[in-house]
Amino acid sequence: MARAGRVQVKLRSTESHFLYVTTKNPRTMPQRMEQRKYDPRVGRHVMFRESK
Repeated sequence: MARAGRVQVKLRSTESHFLYVTTKNPRTMPQRMEQRKYDPRVGRHVMFRESK
């Protein structure tokens, strides 16, 4: 169960269609998330951006 005030977001790879699902607090982070994470389809770390 998610904590109150947190929303689920999808982080989609910039180099393939792989995605992670995570949560964020929109009050403290209103902009879209960007993180470098491992993409198993490409085989290396790439930038992942929040998608709706």
